[in-house]
Amino acid sequence: MIETLSSWSNLLLYVAMAVYSIAFIAFAMDLAGRSARAAERSERQSAVGATAARRNALVGAAAPAGAAAHDGVAADRDVSEPASYTTEDPASSVSLASTRTESGDAWRDTRATPSLRIAMWLTIAAFVVHLAATTLRGIAADRVPWSNMFEFSMTSTLLIVLVFLLARFWADVRFLGTFITGFTVITLGIATLGFYVDVVPLAPALQSVWLVIHVFVASLATGCLAIGAGLSAAQLLQTRRVARVRAGLPTKLKLLSALPDAVRLENLAYRINIIGFILWTFTLMAGAVWAERAWGRYWGWDTKEVWTFIIWVVYAGYIHARATRGWRGTPSAWLAIAGFATVMFNFGVVNVFFKGLHAYSGI
Repeated sequence: MIETLSSWSNLLLYVAMAVYSIAFIAFAMDLAGRSARAAERSERQSAVGATAARRNALVGAAAPAGAAAHDGVAADRDVSEPASYTTEDPASSVSLASTRTESGDAWRDTRATPSLRIAMWLTIAAFVVHLAATTLRGIAADRVPWSNMFEFSMTSTLLIVLVFLLARFWADVRFLGTFITGFTVITLGIATLGFYVDVVPLAPALQSVWLVIHVFVASLATGCLAIGAGLSAAQLLQTRRVARVRAGLPTKLKLLSALPDAVRLENLAYRINIIGFILWTFTLMAGAVWAERAWGRYWGWDTKEVWTFIIWVVYAGYIHARATRGWRGTPSAWLAIAGFATVMFNFGVVNVFFKGLHAYSGI
């Protein structure tokens, strides 16, 4: 029975990975379509700016004749009315219109393209299959399915997708679909190839209710911090692309025109990272309580404990620097990405190559 449920769990996990992969393609197609519409709007705005410039030039040339034929008041009215079409220099008008589009206003196009609708439904379908695979793994093991690296990969990626789907009710973050689905497929692929283990009984130290609380909250925190890292990476790319556009240089990152501007990306990342930091703070505290129950001390400077604390310090520094030191833009984004890099190091390196009381990788 255990082997049958485990086999079904593995099969469903492969199906979920396949559906996530198709969703990744659909999300990429949606970004391509939005960037194409942004380019069309940019061209139309440029044409409008050029037309306004020609009208201003014609009005300026005709002003003396108008003044001779009419009184001064009429002449002033004739000149001022066409000028209301633009208050900027013609060349700068075209440039600013293009820059507004290139800075990421295409995301405000809330029309759901067929690709986006398909991508979201595929992501939901993959999530349901992913949830079924994780549940069957837990039933087969007769415990929560996150006691080793393979199972933690299943659960953490499941929660990352869940946070992404729920975040849709808070802000339109569907543009992160390519990152979320791509990250999920890569993580699950590495887990099935490198971390897979058969269902085994729990180690004595793990036979505690804190396994449910501590690891689940850590997984949920990882989901929030992963989305924050994706937003920060998009912020860096958007900043670089807009800088090249304003400098009149060519750019190969045209897909990013379908994303929000760098300021909004940074604000979204900061908010979701705060939630992740609060959850990680609870993870650190719950881990200390669990350590006291299991080993008779709250803190022992074990490698896993140290890296959990390092992650907390990095994100505390990120929030402090942004809130009190006024860090904005690129430094803030790099610090957020560095924080998630410590999370991945803690998971992928510490669990595999470092020995200690927390050596529960199962491999």
